[in-house]
Amino acid sequence: MPCDPEELRHVPLFALLDDDETAVLASQVELKRYSARQRIYKAGDTTGQAYVMISGKVRVTTVDEDQQEVIVDEPEHGDFFGFASMLEQTPHQTSAMAVEETTLLEVDRNDIAALLQQKPQAGMDMLTVLGKQFHASQQLVRIRAARNPNDLIESTTTFGDHIADVVARFGGSWTFIITFGVVLVVYTAINVLLGLKAWDPYPFILLNLFLSMLAAIQAPVIMMSQNRQDAKDRLRGELDYDVNRRAEAEIQALSGKLNQLADKLDDVEERLREKSN
Repeated sequence: MPCDPEELRHVPLFALLDDDETAVLASQVELKRYSARQRIYKAGDTTGQAYVMISGKVRVTTVDEDQQEVIVDEPEHGDFFGFASMLEQTPHQTSAMAVEETTLLEVDRNDIAALLQQKPQAGMDMLTVLGKQFHASQQLVRIRAARNPNDLIESTTTFGDHIADVVARFGGSWTFIITFGVVLVVYTAINVLLGLKAWDPYPFILLNLFLSMLAAIQAPVIMMSQNRQDAKDRLRGELDYDVNRRAEAEIQALSGKLNQLADKLDDVEERLREKSN
């Protein structure tokens, strides 16, 4: 349907246009209305249009490598979406759906060209909108990329933490047990053979002192390493919970869509039955 020039005055992107330019743009663009849950476009469409939010609510989504639906943007009043595909004349990389009753301004490449010829400053406004969407996409990538608990833990690991891990790995290995056993046997054997000349005769008081000091130092170091491992396990559990929650939401969404399809099939069957009668 034709666009009322007054509608354009409420769009921040076109707020600087004068009356003549607003009238020219209004004669070129179209105002479209969408009902709740109506698809505006889907990924792969080559319609070549972009849209400006006038009223309502739209959700722009994509599907990641895990086949999970990701919300890319929820444009507000005056925001563009589908703009990059329109300019590049390439298929849409995202899907857009009206969440509720929505009114959009449909714009194509020729409309933008005519606008920029008469109002070059409007190009900076559109670049600002694109920059905002680009930053939102970057933030989305950063959030979803930080999913490896090992990387998150390593980023905060100190030199002391590395030492604790090394001590814990060595202290819990057969190498440590065999080496420690050999040292104890050699130490006690030498002191027994030396007799009265031994520096630590039986009952090996000096050796007991060393063993007590070693246990006093080794125990807290190993506990430090175990605490870090517990932190990794908690982080893994939180990430697993997020994945399970998304999977549950996806299953619920699929169940809802299946129920809707079943209802529509029942309606079609009922109409066919009425026609046959």
